[in-house]
Amino acid sequence: MRIAVNARMLSQWTPGGIVTYSYETLRRITDQHPEHTFIFIVDRPFPGKCHFPDNVAEVRTFPSFHPILWYPWFEVAVPKILKKHKADLFLSTDGFTSLYTNVPAVVVMHDLNFCYYPKDLPVLHSRYFNYFFPKYSEKAKVLATVSEHSKKDLVNLYHQQSQKITVTYCGCSEGFRPLQEIEKEKVRQGLTGGAQYFLYIGSFHPRKNLVRLIEAFEKFREDIPSKTKLVLAGHTMFKTADISQTLNRMKHKKDILFTGIVSQEKLAKIYGGALALVFVSSFEGFGIPILEAMNCDLPVIASDRTAMPEVCGDAAYLVDPFSVDAIAGAMKAIFLDETLRSTLVERGRKRKGHFSWDRTADLLWECMERAMV
Repeated sequence: MRIAVNARMLSQWTPGGIVTYSYETLRRITDQHPEHTFIFIVDRPFPGKCHFPDNVAEVRTFPSFHPILWYPWFEVAVPKILKKHKADLFLSTDGFTSLYTNVPAVVVMHDLNFCYYPKDLPVLHSRYFNYFFPKYSEKAKVLATVSEHSKKDLVNLYHQQSQKITVTYCGCSEGFRPLQEIEKEKVRQGLTGGAQYFLYIGSFHPRKNLVRLIEAFEKFREDIPSKTKLVLAGHTMFKTADISQTLNRMKHKKDILFTGIVSQEKLAKIYGGALALVFVSSFEGFGIPILEAMNCDLPVIASDRTAMPEVCGDAAYLVDPFSVDAIAGAMKAIFLDETLRSTLVERGRKRKGHFSWDRTADLLWECMERAMV
């Protein structure tokens, strides 16, 4: 079988949940199925091809980094490639597909946040997603998604049949593990001068709720005099002016540290040295940092909305993401209560076993087999 793959996420330079999902699932699927040929369609140089087996071929076409380019990429370039390479199946792991091809498609739609918060995105992004993604969901022969919450949205908002949708969940990449105390101290010395720190991992985007997180940290520091820091690790995406404005009025803004994009190896150490992960998005389709924190024996403070309670189970301190007081209260509780921290870590050790990239890849492969029937 010849399987064409929308692999443009693999050639992106910025990390993210969809990029991680694409890499971890495709690496496993291509390795486990050497009897099939995989045609990776990319839109820029793809140095990561060396991580994939010999049954993966690369086809490069023009860039697709702007919404104006998305339509010609998927509706002109992709159909031509599918036809030229006689593809039997088209797999797309970022929610997009092509409307102008008869090749059966498996499409992974991670979440529909843009339906709920269209103004959180640039206008062209929002309009494109809200116009085309319902059509993409209809065109797909099989849909995959990453949580029951997202599946419910596909049923209720896009009117897709439940049996068409498979929940594959997500996993945690290799390398995320607990640190010994001496390692933790070394990380803290290098990052915060030895001070304890709360950690946020992810992009800087309105739905990540960083303004309220920063305000909650300010309140925490006012209530609990300490040298504790807040470390924000990630990259800027959309509409972050509010973050800058909030920082400028904070008394403790010098204790809020930005790491920028870091390697996975360094990120794992940053997790390992933290006091807790604070992940209080207003909307998530899954929330991979939750699993990464659990794999590093890190207590988790998470939002009680969308898919996060589904991922966390009883292994996180859940809060209302729209309440600064609630977030600050959770930070105080984690900081002051060693028993609470230990309980959440122990529950996290159990909870993380429910998810793995091996399982996700197997479920996605089952979707692909169903699409060929």
